[in-house]
Amino acid sequence: MNSIKLPYSEGALAPFMSEETLKFHYGKHYQTYLSNLNKLIAKTKFETLDLVEIVKNSEGGIFNNASQLFNHEFFFQQLSPFRKKLSKGKLYAAIERDFNSFENFKEEFSTAANTLFGSGWAWLSKDDKGKLYITQESNAGTPLKQENRIPILCFDVWEHAYYLDYQNRRVEYTQALWGVIDWDVVEARYQE
Repeated sequence: MNSIKLPYSEGALAPFMSEETLKFHYGKHYQTYLSNLNKLIAKTKFETLDLVEIVKNSEGGIFNNASQLFNHEFFFQQLSPFRKKLSKGKLYAAIERDFNSFENFKEEFSTAANTLFGSGWAWLSKDDKGKLYITQESNAGTPLKQENRIPILCFDVWEHAYYLDYQNRRVEYTQALWGVIDWDVVEARYQE
């Protein structure tokens, strides 16, 4: 596996996420998952699989590192230093259909992120008919392990994602995240 390159500089997401936080988050945590995974899959049946297949078909240490690698890549790639609003396309229509309004969706998703006990992820995923689901996943959890679920948005609520900037104020962190979501990326994921 190779490291992804961030689509922005390490300081570009400030004040939402400081350069120091991103250096630790991407430069240390993400890189450690990558290094660990490469060591764990060397000379195994997983060595030639892509990351999604490794996540779907592994357990234990390989799953934990592969899933955290996938989750972090997914998270980093949906962020942007440029404020972007969700256009009134297919995803917006699905959100209104499944959550009654975009504001209700934001509230439900934020609640999922803020009430997750311990470390993990809040996810928005879809099924093959386009129906949307909000789920909480502890630790390295991901919708990829659920049948007929395709992830389209996630919030990382591990403490390393926000503690340097927000300490124990997870609610402030999740509120700030809404301002740096690249909705073009999320819309494209929904339409895949």
